[in-house]
Amino acid sequence: MRHLSTFICLLLLAGCTRIPLDHRLDNAYQAYHLGDCEKAMLELSRAERLSRSRSYLQPEISLLRGHCLERQSLFVDARQTYRFIIQRYPSSEYAYRAQARLDTLAALGHGDGDAVRK
Repeated sequence: MRHLSTFICLLLLAGCTRIPLDHRLDNAYQAYHLGDCEKAMLELSRAERLSRSRSYLQPEISLLRGHCLERQSLFVDARQTYRFIIQRYPSSEYAYRAQARLDTLAALGHGDGDAVRK
């Protein structure tokens, strides 16, 4: 019985660390959809600090950061963010989305012609 109680406590603690991270990501998406990229970037930074042990969330955080940088007309920074995703997480769906954003930026005249291709 004692082992079961310890196991349940550990499960609860593991879930509790995920809740603030989800909250930060949700806040970032909400701020982005409302057009408040400053708040979205702040929430993404907070989420990033909470997600250090969950590296699988980094490409999602970075993609949303890239979208915000685009909205703020920081196209060079957005391109660098998208390249980071492609190079670091080449097999993720976010790498595909990042490449699509690079292609779109290039088509709109904001690319520098050295988009990463896999």
